[in-house]
Amino acid sequence: MSRDRYSRFRKFHQAKWDEEIIFELSVPGERGVLVPKAEAAVADEIGDGVSVLGGLKRKKAPALPEVSQMRVNRHYLRLSQETMGTDVNIDISQGTCTMKYSPKVQEHLAARYPGIVEVHPLQDPDTMQGVLEIIYRTEQLMKEISGLDHFCFQPGGGAHGVYTNASIIREYHLSRGDYKRDEIITTMFSHPCDAATPNTAGFKVITLMPDENGFPPIEAFKAALSERTAGIMITNPEDTGIYNPRIKEYVDAAHAVGALCSYDQANANAFLGIARAKEAGFDMCHFNMHKTFSAPHGCMGPATGAVGYKDFLKPFMPVPRVEFDGRKYYLDYNCPQSIGKTRSFLGNFGVILKSYMWIMQHGAEGLKEAAICSVLNNNYMMKKLKETRGVVMYYDFGVGKNRLEQVRWSWEKLQQDTGFGTGDVNQRLSDFGIQHYWTSHHPWVVPEPFTLEPCESYSKDDLDEYCGVLAEISRECYEEPEVIKGAPHCGPTHRVKHPEINDEELIAVTWRQYLKKKGLKK
Repeated sequence: MSRDRYSRFRKFHQAKWDEEIIFELSVPGERGVLVPKAEAAVADEIGDGVSVLGGLKRKKAPALPEVSQMRVNRHYLRLSQETMGTDVNIDISQGTCTMKYSPKVQEHLAARYPGIVEVHPLQDPDTMQGVLEIIYRTEQLMKEISGLDHFCFQPGGGAHGVYTNASIIREYHLSRGDYKRDEIITTMFSHPCDAATPNTAGFKVITLMPDENGFPPIEAFKAALSERTAGIMITNPEDTGIYNPRIKEYVDAAHAVGALCSYDQANANAFLGIARAKEAGFDMCHFNMHKTFSAPHGCMGPATGAVGYKDFLKPFMPVPRVEFDGRKYYLDYNCPQSIGKTRSFLGNFGVILKSYMWIMQHGAEGLKEAAICSVLNNNYMMKKLKETRGVVMYYDFGVGKNRLEQVRWSWEKLQQDTGFGTGDVNQRLSDFGIQHYWTSHHPWVVPEPFTLEPCESYSKDDLDEYCGVLAEISRECYEEPEVIKGAPHCGPTHRVKHPEINDEELIAVTWRQYLKKKGLKK
């Protein structure tokens, strides 16, 4: 008989190996692989392979750890057992990172297929027609998904994509001799990069606060517009999961004063095959291929921000463009108004390939079904969590006014009742074999926040288990506070002292830095 996932919890305890750093395992003379010397015939033909380096040759060997193969294997397997990840736990916790399941065939092909991994980006384009074809085909798919006319995959992530869009907004206005436009408008619950990247690009940023509906009123938006408005950068649905139903009015108002409109669609899980940037009137958009399109996302990369544009903005797009003349694919650098390269070579091709595979596996109907399942899962989870003691849902409009693919929740009531807040709940989660959840961007407009997004990958059992764990932790906060105070109990580490990990005098991100700070460096 299947267990009741909501009330019967796993008996989980993570491995703790007290493992040394790889440098501390080093033994002089130990080797993992013995590299043979070149055969005489090879040496006669090309030399020793070292003397040709000239001034590039090291004066002494790099200070790498000397470790046997078996010890290396054991070391990293132990570390993997001390790490949670989407393959071993329910990763609903990571909110807008959209940690959906990524089919293993994608990784296998991208990481092992010789025609992919052995391609060098400086090869002649004639010798990598397959790579260019994948990029070109992916662009055609993204054009259909968004309704826009052109796409580029150079940016190394979502914020990089937004920065690219901000740069194009600037160049567009400058090309028209319109030098006074120096303001970008965004909203509080849009992703913070919608404010940070245009600021980095030289714009003044106006951030509008939400009203009781969770997004800024149209009147406040219109009041912020002027002849100085270069563009708007808006996420919709915002990080609350709330969709602004009047978004077309906002776009039309911005266009009326001559501004461009950029749609942050980093997380498009809720409306694949349902709504597009084109019909909302946007001039440009960006998708995170490593989120919505299942690349996957992890360890801070690799990533790809896919940026899309209407035809009139094509002259300003990054170069080179991948084009097709009916016979072969080629790189087009002949774009004199381009903002130039935004990233080396052609971007993170492996991410593009995985996204292409995921889209092709689903097809048009499959993408729409994924969106429907994302919304369905979120609203089921929403109903379960609203029953949990201590949980508050901001901007709760009652029956029939549901969220799309996520909700920004609050433990405000729990904190008021017990003194325990979102940080305490987060610490306890790992004792149930569940990764810590994402709270919120700063500043915390919603107090004691946590943001959940189940996307389409998780089953009803998974959702029940996750909601049941949160309900149990809530019960413990009210009835067994000592359990919460000491958590986590079952992981390789316990409570981390945040002041210490933020102290520049104590932390070291490399072995050499550690030795230096300890006074051990020779």
